[in-house]
Amino acid sequence: MSSLHHVARRFAKAVEGAAAVEFAMVLPAFAVLIVGTIFVCQLMFETASMKYAVEAAARCAAVNTSTCSSASTTQTYAASKYYGPAHPAPTFTASSATCGQNVSASVTYVLKTGITSISIPLTASACFA
Repeated sequence: MSSLHHVARRFAKAVEGAAAVEFAMVLPAFAVLIVGTIFVCQLMFETASMKYAVEAAARCAAVNTSTCSSASTTQTYAASKYYGPAHPAPTFTASSATCGQNVSASVTYVLKTGITSISIPLTASACFA
């Protein structure tokens, strides 16, 4: 009985593998934090890129009528100014509105978590007189 007690006390005081055990406990949370940060940054980049594309296209439709002469050329121009992820590409629409030339974009961003997928609808709109 004494030898079992001695082994248990020695095991309780051992610190040789403590760093490995602590690392194994912290690694999953740290990995989720890093991957989540990357996905949020990608989402923010896609939103900013869509906003830039619709603003540039609305200005082009209002000011540069030789390049953006119709709704389809304005939509093509907006797609050329979009620098975000290509899958899926946003849908651009152009029209004349009371505020001037209106261009809008919409896309569904799919956040894949490994366990489930979350669909986040993104929209951007700009009007230039």
